[in-house]
Amino acid sequence: MTVALVRRTSSRLAEGLLTHIERQPVDIDLARKQWASYVQTLSEVGWNIVEVPELNSCADSVFIEDTVVIYGDVAIITNPGNDARKPEIVDVEPIVRGLGLRIHYIDSPGTLDGGDVLKVGQTVYVGRGGRTNQHGIDQFAEIVEPYGATVVTVPTTKALHLKSAVTALPDGTFIGWEPVVDDISVFPTFLSMPEEQGAHVVVVDDKRVLMSARAPRSAELLRQRGLQPILVDISEFEKLEGCVTCLSVRVRGN
Repeated sequence: MTVALVRRTSSRLAEGLLTHIERQPVDIDLARKQWASYVQTLSEVGWNIVEVPELNSCADSVFIEDTVVIYGDVAIITNPGNDARKPEIVDVEPIVRGLGLRIHYIDSPGTLDGGDVLKVGQTVYVGRGGRTNQHGIDQFAEIVEPYGATVVTVPTTKALHLKSAVTALPDGTFIGWEPVVDDISVFPTFLSMPEEQGAHVVVVDDKRVLMSARAPRSAELLRQRGLQPILVDISEFEKLEGCVTCLSVRVRGN
């Protein structure tokens, strides 16, 4: 089973929440075309696409990553840190249950956004910041540690989510946009990227990574390391603090 969960763009996308950047005009028609291209790219590199029902009432619902975290055959339904996003989890739960995953939940007062969860091998780094609190991290650790995971809390105050600042390459090297990383020493390795959008990758396999088309210097840096960047244009989502990780939830075959 290699599945990518996605959700279509809300007609209210331009009203999406912002925390660290100024609001810009969003072209909803272009955003929908970019979303379709992103989904097509996921399909072409081998993921089976599963759509979660569209949710027009929630402006940020396209950022499906925040609603559920997958660890092995376990799905953790999150409790988003902003109340406006809590309805987004409702239609996600039956979809992941239908995939045969074991379901767990983050309950109040705990909050957890999936964008704060970065899995590297059996170590899971979780950002504690504006959307994810310590109660949520503690609950998450209680769920995944029995399955062999080690959870590391990462202070995250300069970016919306941990994965807005840091992701990891196939070999486990952490990459990030240094101005928004609170503490580089948390990570055993760290490669500073020359563009903010270059800090965000989705690992496809041991050679290929999906990344923003707005990070050409970062893409070249990764090519020099023997990787094959696959570039996608998600500029309209980047105006709302989105990145390539936010627009899907990848369920990888075991």
